[in-house]
Amino acid sequence: MKKHFLLTALFLLTFSANAQKNYDEAIQLIEVWLDAQKDYEKLPAIIASVTEDQNKIWSGAFGFANPDDKIKADVLTLCSICSISKLFTSVAVMKLYDEGKLRLDDRIEDLLPWYDLEQQFEDSTPITIRSILTHSSGLPRESNFSYWTGPDFAFPETEEIREELSEQETLYPSSTYFQYSNLGLTLLGEVVEEVSGIAYEEYVRQNILDPLGLDNTYTYLPEDKYGDELAVGYGPLKRDGSRDKLQLFDAGGVQAAAGFSSNVEDLGKFGAWQLRLRDTSAVEILKPSTLKMMQRVHWTDPDWKTTWGLGFAVSKGPDGTTWVSHGGSCPGYRSVLLINPESKRTYAVLINANGTNPGKYATGIHAILNKIKTETGENEIENKEQTATEVNLDDFVGYYDSSPWTSEVYIGSWGNKLVMMRLPTSSPAEAMSFYEHIEGDTFRRIREDKELGETLKFERGESGEISRYKSHGNYSNKLKP
Repeated sequence: MKKHFLLTALFLLTFSANAQKNYDEAIQLIEVWLDAQKDYEKLPAIIASVTEDQNKIWSGAFGFANPDDKIKADVLTLCSICSISKLFTSVAVMKLYDEGKLRLDDRIEDLLPWYDLEQQFEDSTPITIRSILTHSSGLPRESNFSYWTGPDFAFPETEEIREELSEQETLYPSSTYFQYSNLGLTLLGEVVEEVSGIAYEEYVRQNILDPLGLDNTYTYLPEDKYGDELAVGYGPLKRDGSRDKLQLFDAGGVQAAAGFSSNVEDLGKFGAWQLRLRDTSAVEILKPSTLKMMQRVHWTDPDWKTTWGLGFAVSKGPDGTTWVSHGGSCPGYRSVLLINPESKRTYAVLINANGTNPGKYATGIHAILNKIKTETGENEIENKEQTATEVNLDDFVGYYDSSPWTSEVYIGSWGNKLVMMRLPTSSPAEAMSFYEHIEGDTFRRIREDKELGETLKFERGESGEISRYKSHGNYSNKLKP
């Protein structure tokens, strides 16, 4: 683990001075939020990173990779990324497409001679590479094994999956409905191997992982690192507030759909490559036009709620911008990789527990960073210097008891203002309020229309330090560190 800390320290040196200057206070709020949510949701660990184009803005880890042995998580901690594995398989398929070795409309049975899953709908269109990448092939979700069932999570090997295909049949006619399919992406892993002539894992390593320098991304879960570099996975919260420790699984023949492990640093690099490729005309693993094609909508479900590209989920966010993403959920682990091409940001979140939603953390981080645009004016730095001569905002920073209404609030500095965040919260941007200094230890809330609202008046104890604040006639005591 000493090596991890050294590498982390070296990586932190790559922060640009500009990123630190602009994002410090937002990052402080992100860390406060994630640390609190880890405790309130009883998560063993939550690990996250943000990159902007080719620069890492921030990464952080909270909690334990191995609670039993008190091994803390860090930004190099490995987790199962489960279905994010599908993105690497999709890129591998599209590299073969770029090389003219397969076509998107090739039928699966033409590429895999042993394929014999029954098509039960006579009027179905063919099951093609395209329909599998968009999860509209009509294939069942899983191969004919109960590998998601604990405690053993007995994943089949490739030969077992092949042998059971004849016992399965299509769920829907092809190109009719969206049906997420681990079986489909498992078959595409077989296509990569069949068409390339080399083992799937070797193809991915030679053509994707090594060229991108993803040295901490594996096509499997490395058992020799389990409990140290590879986090221990836990189940969902039970009624008594505990989580069961789950056995480490081996995805076996399902590796192309769900078998990879990685860390947030490598996932950030993977996102940075995609943003880099979108802005160039040079080929880097894929043609730029191919990646852009993958990240456009190719399938819209009849309910108009689900839209998918070629391997990527593609959706419109609340702000109207396009997001490309993929999530993962495997026994003991949740993960998400979100990319916003407009802001050129990549968000990666890994959690070594089930029953939680890493997506809300990625979008929450995004929302906090976006507050910089709406709450920071052009003269913010100048105003902050002026305010510093009147009052030291650091005096007010800290946690305050807000029971019985919320568990606590955090007050921090934001330029020349104070920011208050109520904790816990699933929507941090909505839980934030900003306060303008009036005089002495008195502030007023800045309304959305920029008018001033209620007063926030701080009081000091005998030592001269802030001890509580008064709002709406009521007090909240400052909590000791």
